[in-house]
Amino acid sequence: MIADPQGTILALFLAFCRMGGCIMVLPGFGSARVPANIRLFLAVAVSVAVLPLLWDVIYPRATSPDATYIGLIVSETLIGVVYGLIARLYTLGMQYAGAILTMSIGFTAPGGTDVLEDTSENQLTNLLTFSALLLLFMLDFHHIVIRALVDSYAATPVGNLVDPQKMLITLTDTLRASTDLMLRLASPFLIYGLMFNVGIGLINKLAPQIPVFFISTPFLLAGGLFLLYLSIAALIRQFADGFPMVFLSF
Repeated sequence: MIADPQGTILALFLAFCRMGGCIMVLPGFGSARVPANIRLFLAVAVSVAVLPLLWDVIYPRATSPDATYIGLIVSETLIGVVYGLIARLYTLGMQYAGAILTMSIGFTAPGGTDVLEDTSENQLTNLLTFSALLLLFMLDFHHIVIRALVDSYAATPVGNLVDPQKMLITLTDTLRASTDLMLRLASPFLIYGLMFNVGIGLINKLAPQIPVFFISTPFLLAGGLFLLYLSIAALIRQFADGFPMVFLSF
């Protein structure tokens, strides 16, 4: 490395393209609440840490001509972004499950400030998404992502042509797997909301003069929150257990 400072910098930048592209969209690190300079320093630190491990893989390609090197920058960034999007789409699935859950139990409070992004979000969905991401960090999911990025140099070496079809298939398979898991996590609340509303509909048929909707909503919400109180630990745990299976399967 010391004998060729220019080659070292070029190799470091190629590593930074793949690592930085992943961290740019990685859940938690890529949040709007995290300052851009923190993400930049983190990407540089990870790149410096992994470069000695991948020196024999990256350095020979870093001495390519200018036009080829520019193509390497684009391809390496795309590969990193795809790996980050796999984790991002999985964690976004919890917002999807939270939306189903809150709709099923009648929790229709006005949206507040999102804990992770700069958008508005339901308070109960905020609780679920933040708890799920916190547990992932406690279980070192970012170590799994970085390890997968290091292993990706064996599956997709520097300089290999990026296959857009393979990337799209990977992302759609991630969406399918995460959607299937989130629907299973939200299914008890869907069943509860369906059974409750069917029962209330029958009562309304028997006594149409009673404003059943206004009477039943507090009971629907109370029962849904009690069901969430009983199941939130298992729900978050199954979400965390499903991350390695979804991420490492690709």
